[in-house]
Amino acid sequence: MAHEFPGSDWGDWLPREIAAASPDGVDIWYLGCNGFALKASDGTTLFIDPYCGAGDPPRTVRMVPVPFDPDDVQACDALLATHEHSDHVHEPTQAPILANTGSDYYASDDSLAVVEEEEWTDSHAINDRQFSEIAEGDEFTVGSFTVHVEGANDPDATHPVSYVIDHEAGTFFHGGDARPGEAFERVGDQYDVDLGVLAFGSSGYLYDETADEYVYKQWYAGENEIVEAAAQVGMDRLLPAHWDIWKNLTADPSALRPHVRSFESPRRLDIVEIGDRVSL
Repeated sequence: MAHEFPGSDWGDWLPREIAAASPDGVDIWYLGCNGFALKASDGTTLFIDPYCGAGDPPRTVRMVPVPFDPDDVQACDALLATHEHSDHVHEPTQAPILANTGSDYYASDDSLAVVEEEEWTDSHAINDRQFSEIAEGDEFTVGSFTVHVEGANDPDATHPVSYVIDHEAGTFFHGGDARPGEAFERVGDQYDVDLGVLAFGSSGYLYDETADEYVYKQWYAGENEIVEAAAQVGMDRLLPAHWDIWKNLTADPSALRPHVRSFESPRRLDIVEIGDRVSL
């Protein structure tokens, strides 16, 4: 089955590390693909776009380990989705987290349409009250985090959003799979972002089952686009994500160093691998 959960390659050490952590402010774990876990000093824990699927070979072939079993997640206060694609709204990863932790799920209408179509509430111990539809301009609080919902320019998604997450320790931004655009300029005008995540990848050929041939794809921002987007947002630190996951679309984030060196923003490039932890 496409995008099934194949089991954890790393056992349960990563969820145990997150659960045991006591950040001074906010610590952030990269889960691979475009997934992140944020934990604040008061214990509030957010997951954004966690994905533990195997892809859909031969079209999308996962190139990094599956870092955890969703059933091993011990604490999650809220789970946020940026858009409706299978590696961002993923039942085998996200429904068990919701069921086991009772956490809230925030997503746009088109992302929640996937949840309804796949009947998550019928197949898991989840109730409708856990789901909240959000849209650009919304704001909500989860523990010590204040989450602002902003727009995103993702030409491959039907209703993408981005998130600005405020904490007394700083401001974190997750842009989903989006590229430069007016939405990111508005973010830069309104917020002072300390650390921002943007999707980065190469262009390549992926198998199209309908056409029975390999077709050219660009899903994520290239070298110049990601730095332009980071400059629009005005982030101090840029953390590239999504570059590791799909065969034929992987990229080398260290190649971004020459692209950022002349920019006032971002001032720093944070390169992480799956399972790494950084502080806000």
